[in-house]
Amino acid sequence: MALKVRGLFGTIFVLSLLLSVAACRQTVTQEVVEGGEIFYPGCVVPDEILERDGIDSFFVCMEIPDSVFSFMKGRSYKEGCTVSRNDLRYLIVLHRNLEGQAVVGELVVNKKISADILEIMRELYEASYPIEQMRLVDYYEGNDEQSMAANNSSAFNWRTQTGSSAKISKHATGMAIDINPLYNPYYRFPYVNETVSPGGDLYMDRMWEFPFKIDEDEDCYRIFTEHGFKWGGSWNSLRDYQHFEK
Repeated sequence: MALKVRGLFGTIFVLSLLLSVAACRQTVTQEVVEGGEIFYPGCVVPDEILERDGIDSFFVCMEIPDSVFSFMKGRSYKEGCTVSRNDLRYLIVLHRNLEGQAVVGELVVNKKISADILEIMRELYEASYPIEQMRLVDYYEGNDEQSMAANNSSAFNWRTQTGSSAKISKHATGMAIDINPLYNPYYRFPYVNETVSPGGDLYMDRMWEFPFKIDEDEDCYRIFTEHGFKWGGSWNSLRDYQHFEK
């Protein structure tokens, strides 16, 4: 998905879906097109571009474009998915990485929370809250474990709950989002078969300070809960520190 930034306020045009998972991960891919610049999800956007044109063009909600939906089929939008495409929305957002760079992110969420998520992502960006990357889980073939291991923040994925073969996850309806999952693992307590996912045993010590950690004293928790989201890190039967849902 390409972003075309032009003029004082900028204009976004949906141009194409970038199918290479490695492309635009750390560096800017930019070419001049009719006097404008094009940025893809995963691209770093220079601050001088944002200072010149503003950030409005990088916070957009739209119906899922055909190219994106085609990419989702068989990955996050698996066979048997009962959620209508019309009930989902594709979001383009900006987020800051740990180095403070502005990066283009993308999400698919349920339309019921799309306005909330767009506003939350903007608030997190303005607070310079670090998110390592935010790409569709489809770049990982819809495999949640692979996406989490790469510390990829994502939302919609038609799948069952972690540790269950039957219960549908909130991610399957697009009503949940995981933020910096490698550093904020899912943990099921020992008396119900201990599970740590994505294998982040090191980050189960929540007394330890480390980058990307979510707790009740930082902006990610505050902003999501102010918008009415529930945090998995405060649940009783398990802890899902990466997880916010409605």
